Amino acid sequence: MAEFALSTEAFQRRVFDWFDLHGRKTLPWQQNKTAYRVWVSEIMLQQTQVATVVPYFERFMARFPNVQTLAEAPQDDVLHLWTGLGYYARARNLHKAARQVVEDYGGEFPTHDIDAMTALPGIGRSTAGAIISITSGRRAAILDGNVKRVLARLHAVAGWPGRSDVLARLWTLAERYTPHERLPDYTQAMMDLGAMICTRGKPSCLLCPFEDVCVAHAQGRERDYPGSKPKREIPTRSTQMLMLQDGSGRVLLRQRPPTGLWGGLWCFPQFDDGEALRDWLARYPGVHLAHAWQPFTHVFTHFRLDITPCPATASDATLATRIAEAADERWVDPADPGDIGLAAPVKTLLDKLAQTPTTTD
Repeated sequence: MAEFALSTEAFQRRVFDWFDLHGRKTLPWQQNKTAYRVWVSEIMLQQTQVATVVPYFERFMARFPNVQTLAEAPQDDVLHLWTGLGYYARARNLHKAARQVVEDYGGEFPTHDIDAMTALPGIGRSTAGAIISITSGRRAAILDGNVKRVLARLHAVAGWPGRSDVLARLWTLAERYTPHERLPDYTQAMMDLGAMICTRGKPSCLLCPFEDVCVAHAQGRERDYPGSKPKREIPTRSTQMLMLQDGSGRVLLRQRPPTGLWGGLWCFPQFDDGEALRDWLARYPGVHLAHAWQPFTHVFTHFRLDITPCPATASDATLATRIAEAADERWVDPADPGDIGLAAPVKTLLDKLAQTPTTTD
């Protein structure tokens, strides 16, 4: 780790001076600031940019204005409002944490205790620090992806932050620079510096308040910090999605198990291959399978999923009723599936189905 030519106090002064002139102060979660609103925003902002989050946040607040309404809501309602944001485990953990806050803390977040905060589902050390510092003004460091990038470049901290030794060095720096005053402003400023100035691909070094002392900039190696995650082969899986419609054009959806891929979301019935699909269809002789649509690929963090959409019809009403007998299955209008959580590719296919006449082969 290279030497950095600013004292802690000088570092903090530059952060505050920059924030006062350029920091973001009108984001929706910065208004009517509560632990609940900041918490929801922080969870949504994990791996998602501000511009994408804003409309989701506003819709979420309109439906769930406080932690009590979120805790009381069915999970389907929560997942429905999360549809399109991805990383659905965030939504499931959000719902679990809301119930825990209501049950264990009477609806008040335990912002006096960082250990209690990190014990809530989906809240790590940095997220807890952001909620505590922004809403209570108590001293708590943060180290989200933006702050990791800023500190790694300023000090030329080598290595991927996912390694424990690199992460420990960055936390040491984060703790060192966190002030004892203006905590909400400092926390927002550090996140803004990473999001607006010290960006991943093209950092605006000439606009940075640390341009004259940044070690990575002096080396001309801004893009080398922080280190990249070691690359590995991303496996590819495949699935056949059965888009089965009844005589009125409704389509069959099945709710996924609560954990795992697309946990709790509603999807088309899925089969590992064509043989498994044909075995299922053999149980329902009145189902007519049409030509498969063009396959496409949906990319997850750890693998790619090749999806083959397989349209089919079951025009007999008795057969349609027999097919969707289970509680985790239902027939929905593809143009208006209702307030349920949908995986992104399923939502796309439903939209296409709503514009496609039902045909048999």
